[in-house]
Amino acid sequence: MITLGIDIGSRNTKIVFYDTSNQSILFSAWSATEVNPLQSVHSLLKQAQNSYGLDLPEEIACTGYGRKLWKGNSKVFSEITCHTTGVRYFIPEVRTIIDVGGQDAKIISLTPEGKIKDFVMNDKCAAGTGRFLEMVAGRLEVSLDELSELALQSKNPLTISSTCVVFAESEIIGMIAKNTDPADIAYAAHISIAKRIITQLSAVDFTPPIVFTGGVAQNKNLVQCLSELLNTTIITPPNPEITGALGAAILISQTEEYN
Repeated sequence: MITLGIDIGSRNTKIVFYDTSNQSILFSAWSATEVNPLQSVHSLLKQAQNSYGLDLPEEIACTGYGRKLWKGNSKVFSEITCHTTGVRYFIPEVRTIIDVGGQDAKIISLTPEGKIKDFVMNDKCAAGTGRFLEMVAGRLEVSLDELSELALQSKNPLTISSTCVVFAESEIIGMIAKNTDPADIAYAAHISIAKRIITQLSAVDFTPPIVFTGGVAQNKNLVQCLSELLNTTIITPPNPEITGALGAAILISQTEEYN
């Protein structure tokens, strides 16, 4: 049986076609969430159809901010459950999940058996999310990939004291006005996010192995900062941005439904 998982996030939309017979991913893709989120979904579905001949299956599951937007015959699952299921597909032994997207951050603590033990979410402030890195990259006039590489060149590490993204932006503008090395500003931004994530981690009983997911997990410098501050290896799955959609596609074959 082929299932479809759809993860409509505030910044990006992801889909995964999953073959339950051999537990394999047939197709995955993501794109920026448009003003009409369903338009993003339909564009991705068209890619799947044109590239791999995959038609819309009967079994569809949705998650993310826009999980209730799909009006067809589908099930709805929570983000926490979907990310846990998706991550365990790649790394079954995971005990802690850090998921950082464009607008929020989630920490999920698991039992040795892979059951959800505790979780915390930050969806009120963008300072510990991808939105913050986008702001910094915009101010430094570089891409997100370039921002990560730029931080690696820092020779005089700085800190950003503000915990609010609005005040942090003002602080960065001040640094730029003082002709501060952009590499040092980039490094400060990464350390700031890493410390925010660690503060969230302290709210749960976190245990390695720690897996980092979400689009921000593709930022190698942030992964390195977290690893150094926590003094442990931070694991990123092959496609860290699709774990929510993958989890939804897997969960649809199960009976328990989450809203």
